[in-house]
Parts: sequence; C-alpha cells; structure tokens
Amino acid sequence: MTESLLLATILLAVGVIAVPIASRLGLGSVLGYLIAGMAISPALDVLGVDVVSLQHFAEFGVVMMLFLIGLELEPKKLWDLRVRLLGLGGSQVLLTVLIMASYALMVGEAWQTALAVGMILALSSTAIILQTLDEKGLMKTEGGQSSFSVLLFQDIAVIPMLALIPLLALPELAGEAAGVSGEHGGDSHGGGINILEGLPTWASGLATLAAIAFVALAGNYLTRPLFRFIAMAGLRELFTATALLVVVGIALLMTVVGLSPALGTFLAGVVLANSEYRHELESDIEPFKGLLLGLFFITVGAGINFALLFDSYASVLGWTAVLVITKIAVLYALSTFFGIKGQDRWLFSLGLAQAGEFGFVLLSFAVGAHVIPDLLAQQLLLIVAISMLITPLLFILYDKAILPHYQKGRERAFDDIDKPTDIILAGRGRVGGIVDRMLETAGYRTTVIDYSSAQIDRLSKFGIRTYFGDAARPDLLKSAGIEQARLLIIAIDDKEATNRLVSHVTKQYPQVHIVARAYDRGHVFELWSLGCRDIIRETYDSSLRMGRSAFEALGISKARAETMRTAFEEMDRSTMLPMAEAFDFGTPAWENEEMIALIKKLRREWDPLFQEQMAQIMGQDDLEEFDGPDEAAKLKDA
Repeated sequence: MTESLLLATILLAVGVIAVPIASRLGLGSVLGYLIAGMAISPALDVLGVDVVSLQHFAEFGVVMMLFLIGLELEPKKLWDLRVRLLGLGGSQVLLTVLIMASYALMVGEAWQTALAVGMILALSSTAIILQTLDEKGLMKTEGGQSSFSVLLFQDIAVIPMLALIPLLALPELAGEAAGVSGEHGGDSHGGGINILEGLPTWASGLATLAAIAFVALAGNYLTRPLFRFIAMAGLRELFTATALLVVVGIALLMTVVGLSPALGTFLAGVVLANSEYRHELESDIEPFKGLLLGLFFITVGAGINFALLFDSYASVLGWTAVLVITKIAVLYALSTFFGIKGQDRWLFSLGLAQAGEFGFVLLSFAVGAHVIPDLLAQQLLLIVAISMLITPLLFILYDKAILPHYQKGRERAFDDIDKPTDIILAGRGRVGGIVDRMLETAGYRTTVIDYSSAQIDRLSKFGIRTYFGDAARPDLLKSAGIEQARLLIIAIDDKEATNRLVSHVTKQYPQVHIVARAYDRGHVFELWSLGCRDIIRETYDSSLRMGRSAFEALGISKARAETMRTAFEEMDRSTMLPMAEAFDFGTPAWENEEMIALIKKLRREWDPLFQEQMAQIMGQDDLEEFDGPDEAAKLKDA
C-alpha cells in the first residue's frame, strides 16, 4: 500500500511540475510528460517499479482518446473535409510509409519490420501540432486547416494500422523476450483471453464481424435509451460510471475476439457522434483520458534507453534528421500539388515533420506482436522522442525566418480615404458593426477604418465600404479627416492600440468627442486617466441584461426586475469616479493600496444601502420562498 501511494505521489507530482513548465516554454504537454518520465526513470529503477506493466495499464488512455476522436467525426464534417482528408492526408501517409519502409529495407530489415517502421514514422503529433496552432492563432489559416485534415486522417489510419500489425509477426521473434514495451504490447491488442481460439477460420471471421456489427448497432440503438434512463436518476457520477462502462465493455469485447480495443471504441465514438449525449460523454471521459495518456507518456519517457543514445548517438541523430527532412520534402511536394501557397505551405511542411504520440503506441504493439526486434524498438523510441522534442525549433524557424520573408514587401498598403466624413469609426467587428448600422439607418455617414484585411474583404462582398489601415497611425487619422471630425468611435478589440489612439487624439485634437470601447473595468480607468470621458465596457450592458433575466427567472416581475437593474447600474456607476481618481496607471489594482482601501470603504458604505433599496423594490411578496417562475407569465412575456 505504501509503495503504491509513493508511486502515485511521484507520478502526479512530476506531471504537475513538468507539464506547466514545458507548456510555458512552448514545448507542449506531451513533451512535458516525456521529459518528466526521463527525469524520474532512475527513481523508478530504485523503487523496483515495473514500467512495462504500468505502461500496459496506461495504454487504456489511448483507447479513450480514440473513442473521443470518434465522437468528433460527424459524417457532415468528414464530408466537408473529404478532399483534404483523403487526398492530402491519404497521400502523406502512403508516401511516407513507402519511403521510410524503403530506408528500412535498404539497411537489411525484413519487409514486415520495414512496413511497421514506415507506419510508425509516418504519423505526426496531433497533441503538439493542434496545441501549437491554437496557441499561435493559426488554426484557421490554409496551412492550419490542411494540417488538421492530415492529422485527422492519421488518427483514423491508426485503426487499420493496429489491425495490420499482428499480421506482420515474424516467427523468429516470437520466442524472444521483448524489451521496451514488448511484454504488454500483445495483451493490448488481443492477448489474454480469446474466445475465438481454436475455431475454424470461417467461424472466427463471422464472430469478428458479429462483434463489430454489435458495437455499431448497440451504439446506435441501445446507448441512447440507456443514457436516457441513467440521466433520469439525476446523478452525475452514475452517468460518468455508465460512460466508462460503455468504453471498458467495448474494449473487453474487442479484446476477447482478438481485435484491437481501440478499433471498437473508435467505432462506438463515430456511431455516437450525432447523439444528444455526445458532449456529456466527452466531458466525462476527457479527465480519465488525459490522466492515463499523461501516465502513458511518462512511462514512455522513463523507458528511453539513454545508454543506447550515448552509444549510438550518431546513428540515432542521423536517422532523426533523415526522418524530419524526408517528411518535410513529402509534405512540401504535396502542398505544392494541392495548391497550398506561400507561408502556409511552409507552416504545413514544418509543422508535421516530426513523429507522433501514436508512434509510441504502434511501436508498443509491434514489439508485443513480434514484428520489431528489441534493439530496433529502442532506437525507434529515441528517434520518435527526439523528433518531437525539436518541433518547437521548427516553429521558431517558421516564425523568425520564413514568416517575415513572405510578409516583407507583401503587406497591404493602407487605403486612400477619398471622402472623409465628420464621424470616424475605428474597427468594424462585432461591436463596431452594430454601431455603424445604427448610425447608417439614422442617416449618418461614417468613415470606417479596420486593420483586418480579411474582414474588409468579407465586408466588400456585402457592399460595405471599409478602409484598410491602422487608425492609431497619425497620418492615416489625418487623411480620414480627424481635424474636422466631430466624433471618433473606437471599437477595436486591442487594449494597447485603443490606449495609443485615445492618448494621441485627446492631446492633438481635444475638440473631437471620443466614444471608446473598454475591455473591462480596469481598462475604463486607464482610458479615463488618458482623457477619455465617454467609455463603454464591452460586456457591461449584456451583463446587466443577464442579471435582469436572472431576477425574472426567480419570479420577480419584469417591471421590478428592470427597476432593480437600473438601481444596480446607478450604484455601480456612482463608484466609478472615485475609483478612477484612485487609479494608478503603472500599478495593478491588486497592488494599489489606495484603491484597495477605497473599494473596502465603498463596499462597507454602499452594500447595506443597496441591499435595503433592493428589498424595497422587491416588496414583501417577492421575498417569500420561491417555487419557480409562473410558466403562463413566462409565455406571455416571451
């Protein structure tokens, strides 16, 4: 018991420490777990921990991940991505498998082993790439969407790869003890109990098809009434237990018929992709998947043979370079053929150049299925891990060298503003668009400036004239007619740009009235200190309306709810001026002692008065115990 608690403490502690540090450094959670495993490898040896058995248990996280991937694959989404998914993704996997398998054949490996090596190295890191693209805001670009399509195809391709690997078994390896993860690889894809053992081939095939058909039919027709019945109990933990039962039960069924449990859970996920319980299933399974996958990558890191790296560093690093260069070449050629241009082509090619986390999974299966010998498996483990570790360097290369090259000289020139008006609107997004429409319908003409070229192109398709430019640029403001303007409306969503624009206009053109969009209360004080006096918090009015709706949902009449909303707004606004005067631009609010003291003082003075005012508005009848809003009244008010 003590040993188990000690092991759990070590694993959790190293994950909690290493992953946030790795994420802050831009390495991502997967590399954080791998590094954590490398760090505790000596400690696990001292404690006598069986890393192989631990990894065998943690592989169930992969099964859960494939179930969640299946849940994301709605038929419509797959159809929309069909060209990139099948053309780009299929070509990348096929070409990379063939080339890497050819390399393995050239160094004397059996064709079965070479094919397995090709499949292992053809995959890229879904976890690292998607996280990096999302953090950098590149997911919606052409390169980002193409990368997502290829990664999605790779995730799907893992399923047939897992099914194919046992068929490549080499008899001469069957009697050898597998290293790295060999002892558990077979179990994880069909070892242990197999109820089809000894049956004729035709009977075994029929039973296998029957198991797959059962998963598809049960997922479509049995799980919905089951989850509906469980949901009626109203117990969240019971729903979680049922979700786990579905995943574990399907994995068990696939195992006893000799198939990969990942295949069954993936199929079940696809079947449930359009279920009304899909999001609930995702939220229930996700924490278990994350913990088990983290444990899996820790055990992979702990299993890395550093002695082999030091002994064969030239070979390992050389083959890692061959892998990365080969994948970049394949991806670049395919992106050219499929019409991906410029910087997106390089983003796509460099981003997917590494091996991926599923490579560890396939390697584990291949060793256990006696397809890859132990020494080669340890070398491949190092190659996959090192290729993932250099991924941040490839993105740095893209950011520092490639992106500036394509942006240099190709930035869109600011538009010439030929017909300035006396109203200037900076930013026509989700806030500025509504303001512009209101002014337009009232007969006012505006000069609209926006810094998003894509947004301007979209607006032009609807016949909306918008000028491209940075409103914070003094020369552009001048050409927009700021000297003669009556009103400047700042609706951009960049705090720093808003502050620069307000500071410039209040100093140079004090006669111009400014209406500025503020991000939050603190930003209001910043703009106030810069001289702006007409400031609108971007979420304030909607928050007040939500509060009013909450009052109404609690049975308070619409008229009283509106009065309460108005009372709160007046009280809140009355505190703004003294707080603005205490605001110090260079000191955060939580470090401003004068501001902290003022807030405490205002709360002591205002809270009792405000609570008394609210009680007076509500009246005694509304203070009685509330049993729910009257449905007829709700319908009448709708």
